[in-house]
Amino acid sequence: MAESEFLIPPLRPGAGIAVIAPAGPPEPGQLDPVEGWLRERGYQPHLLPSCFGPPPLDFLAAPDAVRLADVHTAFADARYDAVLALRGGSGCIRLLDRVDLDLLAASRKLLIGYSDLTVLHALRDRAGIASLHAPMPASDWGQPGAGPDTEALFRGLARGWRAGDVVGQATPHDLSQGDRTGPVRGRLIGGNLAMFCALLGTPFMPDVEGALLFVEDISEEPYRVDRMLSQLRLAGVLERIAGLLVGSFSGAEKSSDAVLADHLARLRCPVLAGWPSGHGQPNRPLPLGVPAVMDVASRTLTLG
Repeated sequence: MAESEFLIPPLRPGAGIAVIAPAGPPEPGQLDPVEGWLRERGYQPHLLPSCFGPPPLDFLAAPDAVRLADVHTAFADARYDAVLALRGGSGCIRLLDRVDLDLLAASRKLLIGYSDLTVLHALRDRAGIASLHAPMPASDWGQPGAGPDTEALFRGLARGWRAGDVVGQATPHDLSQGDRTGPVRGRLIGGNLAMFCALLGTPFMPDVEGALLFVEDISEEPYRVDRMLSQLRLAGVLERIAGLLVGSFSGAEKSSDAVLADHLARLRCPVLAGWPSGHGQPNRPLPLGVPAVMDVASRTLTLG
């Protein structure tokens, strides 16, 4: 099959993968197995300087100039066929106004990552290029229980993603609401809720009109989730989307289900909750920046 028929083409054996750390630093020992993991899968790993520091602040993997240079190098250098984030954390948003948008628009290389990478996915979406919300080496690979997620990522990379692919199924969830308009089609956008909200009011906010918005988060207590959803409502985002896809909200002391239910009940669009992506497990790969059909009745998402 011609690669032009794919929404996200396969990553062939022998492909070069640039590993960058545009956000937070790895913990001791987390960097050591990354090259081996990628070689075992048949890829050629290239760990760029941001992975090695030094951290100018304890939450940044390397100085802004180093992390920014790695973003540009990863997308410009012909040796690399895909760009993989080492981990999330914080720091990507510091780079946005200095990223060469023309360079990112000219490169079709796949960007892989999630969490803080949400803002870089937004840049790719603005360029009309698909990206992949997916597990990252220092955050997920090798962690207890993360094996199925990592396997799903590499199966997807080897196979690619095409129109008509059913990319997963949500678990039954009380927050799902599908009696409004039935199946809906839109462009998949979003990622981490806090980072998506951080884009509001900036030139880097994705176009939300008629989109399917995916949200997830970690360690956000209900009052903070309430504040962020209120911000999206007040900005007019929630009334302009075609549908809302809700992933995991994990790691907080209290469940956010009640505050989510309070906000989602007021939406005019369908809501599909229990989607298996986010900081919790499972964290299955989810293409972003591609058209999809969300069907609450079957709890599925179909590309194209």
